[in-house]
Amino acid sequence: MKRIAVCPGSFDPVTNGHLDIIRRAAKVFDEVSVVVLSNSSKRPLFSTEERTALLQQVTKEIHNVKVDSFNGLLVDYAKGVGASAIVRGLRAVSDFEYEMQITSMNRVLDENIETFFVMTNSQYSFLSSSIVKEVAKYGANISDLVPAQVEKALKEKFLQK
Repeated sequence: MKRIAVCPGSFDPVTNGHLDIIRRAAKVFDEVSVVVLSNSSKRPLFSTEERTALLQQVTKEIHNVKVDSFNGLLVDYAKGVGASAIVRGLRAVSDFEYEMQITSMNRVLDENIETFFVMTNSQYSFLSSSIVKEVAKYGANISDLVPAQVEKALKEKFLQK
């Protein structure tokens, strides 16, 4: 039986911290579906299509990773692709409280889908898409924080504004 996991997020934009979690999940699961979810409480800089395309570019060498997007409940997406697991990255204790609420709700919605938390590498413990966008907005060097394709896309996006 194929072990399929879903690695969800808004990925606005994808960072090296996200990629670290995706690569590590790909070592454990037969297939990892990285899914760009719409979050009604956030105003993304990049469209869903742009975020999906960037993720496809930066994960193309990870052969058991596929990228998708979805608007709805994560457990519905997971069931639809035959996933038995959700992989979530944790940067700090502050992430845990929020993630625990989401995990508990997902468990109520479908008790057959397990959530696995992966601690981020310490070099990425401060890193978030919000911080990257803020720093990039002012033209600072973000080459150690995001893949080159994302750095280029951020520069182009902020030149338009």
